[in-house]
Order: sequence, then structure tokens, then C-alpha cells
Amino acid sequence: MNQDEKKQKAAKAAFDLVFPSLHEDSVLGIGTGSTTNFFIEELNKSNAHIKGAICSSNASKQNLKESGIEVLELNDVHGIDIYIDGADEFNSRFELIKGGGGALTREKILANSSKHFICIVDNSKHVQLLGEFPLAIEVLEVARSAVSREMMRMGGKPVYRTNFRTDNGNQIIDVSNLKIEVPFEMEAAINNIPGVVENGIFANRTPDIILKATESGIEEIKK
Repeated sequence: MNQDEKKQKAAKAAFDLVFPSLHEDSVLGIGTGSTTNFFIEELNKSNAHIKGAICSSNASKQNLKESGIEVLELNDVHGIDIYIDGADEFNSRFELIKGGGGALTREKILANSSKHFICIVDNSKHVQLLGEFPLAIEVLEVARSAVSREMMRMGGKPVYRTNFRTDNGNQIIDVSNLKIEVPFEMEAAINNIPGVVENGIFANRTPDIILKATESGIEEIKK
């Protein structure tokens, strides 16, 4: 089974878990990335009757158009019932690294605004220590070099993500070589650097359920 097949199975498992609880007042939150796109495919086939969905990126909004589901904005609802998203890394404490697709800020906002957060991944994303995947940090353009210097002082190796703008109009630096031994503390420390909009460590709001696709099937991991 290749990685895409695993992602597709994880997305299908998430849909099968979520769909029975959906009703006409349900608000879904939908993340960004290749695994989440498979979940959107399931939605597009489902003819689900829900209040609507809030997407973390313009790309996800575009993919959702085929479903006929109304695309909502977070400002127009009281909250999100279920948020579905993938991850670049996760550990045994449910802490995540996200941001490979560049939508980390909106993803974190939606995750924090949700009653239930389901993370869909394949087993290659499971790590003992976060940080092998470069940490994305969304920054104001004027602060890119200043934030990069701060990350170098923390032991990281920052690289500017060229030819890329977030949906918020900001830039991203990808930082490798970080030892993220206490994710909760590093998440807060990086966000305290002036000019940082958000970083891709998800340790404050972690998923409630992780659906991990393996060669033998889907493993549902709950806290």
C-alpha cells in the first residue's frame, strides 16, 4: 500500500466516523493538504445535508465547491462541531507539526474553535520527537530576517519559502534542526517573537482523535 492509498483510507475512516453524527445544523471545519483533500472527495460524493463548512485555505474552499455544501466563515457561526485535518508529524502525546501546506494560522484558529478535532494521518507521520519535518512559521514580511535570526539563536536553520504567500498575505520561514523537546513551551516562545503571526507546533490544542492508516488498516487513537 503506497502513501496515497494510506491517506485515502484514513480520510475514508474519518468520513465514516463523522458522517453519522452530522445533521442540518452541523458546522464542519476542514483543513488543508493531500490527506484532507481525500476527505473532501468523500464529502463531494456524500450529498451531506449540513449547515456548512469552514475551510482553512482558499485551496480547500475550491475543492469543496463540487459538494454543494455552503462555505461559511468563522465570524458567521458560533463555532465548529468537528474539525478534520492532517499533520506533517505527530507524537504519542498527540502534539503535532503542521504547516507544510502553508495554512497553519487558519488551521490553528479552526482547531481551537472546534468542539472535536480529528487528525487523519498515515503511519509515516508518527515520530518520537517533533522537528524532523521543518517547522513552518508565518511571519510579517518586515520581520522575516529578524525572526530568522531569533530562530538561529534557538539552534534552528531557517529557510525562506520563496515564491509563496499565505492566504493572509504573509511569508513563511521553514526551520529545521530544532530540538522540540517540550512542544508546548516552544510553541509559546516562538509566538512571543515580534513579527511572528503563528507557528506550526500544535501543542496547546491537540486532536481528540488520531486516525492512523497502516498497512494492516486504520488505527483509531483516542486520548
